[in-house]
Amino acid sequence: MNANQKNKNLFYTLLGLTFVCLVLNLPLKISLFNRTFYRPDFNFKLGSFQIKPNTDLKYGLDLAGGASLVYSIDMASAKTADIDAALEALKLNIERRINIFGVSESSVKLTKQGQDTRLNVELPGVTDINDAINLIGQTASLKFMGIIELPPEATATATFDDVFKDTSLNGSHLVKALPIPNPNTGAMEVSLEFNQEGAKLFEKATKDYLNKRIAILLDDQVVTSPTVSSIIPDGKAVINGSFDIKSAKSLSAQLNAGALPLSIKLLSQSQIGASLGKDSVDKGIKAGLIGLGLVALFMISIYGYLGFISVISLSIYGLITITLYRLIPVTLTFPGLVGFILSIGMAVDSNILIFERMKEEIRAGKPWNLAMELGFGKAWDSIKDANTCTIITALILFNPFNWQFLNSSGMLRGFAVTLLLGILVGMFTGVVVTRNLLRVLASRKKI
Repeated sequence: MNANQKNKNLFYTLLGLTFVCLVLNLPLKISLFNRTFYRPDFNFKLGSFQIKPNTDLKYGLDLAGGASLVYSIDMASAKTADIDAALEALKLNIERRINIFGVSESSVKLTKQGQDTRLNVELPGVTDINDAINLIGQTASLKFMGIIELPPEATATATFDDVFKDTSLNGSHLVKALPIPNPNTGAMEVSLEFNQEGAKLFEKATKDYLNKRIAILLDDQVVTSPTVSSIIPDGKAVINGSFDIKSAKSLSAQLNAGALPLSIKLLSQSQIGASLGKDSVDKGIKAGLIGLGLVALFMISIYGYLGFISVISLSIYGLITITLYRLIPVTLTFPGLVGFILSIGMAVDSNILIFERMKEEIRAGKPWNLAMELGFGKAWDSIKDANTCTIITALILFNPFNWQFLNSSGMLRGFAVTLLLGILVGMFTGVVVTRNLLRVLASRKKI
């Protein structure tokens, strides 16, 4: 395959990628000429395996509106050795409650304020802050309930009390839950250890429900319901099943959330109206369009036809970037929009460096096609070095490893992630897309 054919194949591939990104970013419903058109869903199915990505843009608290809550945590009731486990269990339990509440793109973080630990909760889209406070503010409730097997004809009208019978065993009796490997098979299990009173209650429960199931409920939601295979007198048991390390740790954390309850106290609350968020989005989009238009005008006025090609590349850059926001997904905040707008200017920088290098080669008497290739080659070192420095800065702001001595603010992280994606996509479009468009579409032009 010759070089021209390779360039054409890459051109058609980029054209197809641009079309897919364009379709993904179309509104769900478009009305034209008194007819309504619907954007196709992107569903992928292979046998029983199906992928149905949610391509809606996700907005943070400042854009979607919602509630922000800050809690202090009383750790006096936790043993020193259990503090980390208790905090993690608390965080996971709050996240689980929020998921049940139906809040998407929520944020639950533990932060240090001097010697105190705070729980910061952000709930985009929540309009009733009191509901959120009531939901989060309860201490975890862990219960062990026997399950009564009912005949099929009775299940339709059965109530909670018909199915679940209290064993008097609860989270106060559980010393700890740990993920452990089975010493014989290596399969992951979850071990349970009860205190003295709990051991007696557990022995009675395993005797009453031998070969039956005992449900473990956290905040009245069934976490798991293992079958009792033997009477357990010593208060030590294991739950086995199809666990991997992640699911075993998750179940342990959920059980410990009830076994190590930490009370929390609301310190501050604030609510951002959705209208403020919409206004921010509208202004951000307007600023982005104005910026894109001014950059396009500048490039075309300075570089003519080549500037027009760079504008096409910049448009592809925008489509790819927003598509990544949808697919990853990236939660957009207002600083995130600022990062995107900033990255537009940085994306066009690569084209300016390339075109100026091309000018130098043409002035040195090189043929246009050779000047183009040399321009890209010589500009690459500058593009790589400049963008590498910005990537390092963006990673420091994003703080992917949650280092305590670096930023942990969601707003700054939103800025960092959009800036980082913008830089990476900008390098791709500047060096690959623009180069291919010039090879395929541009003949000898003066610049």
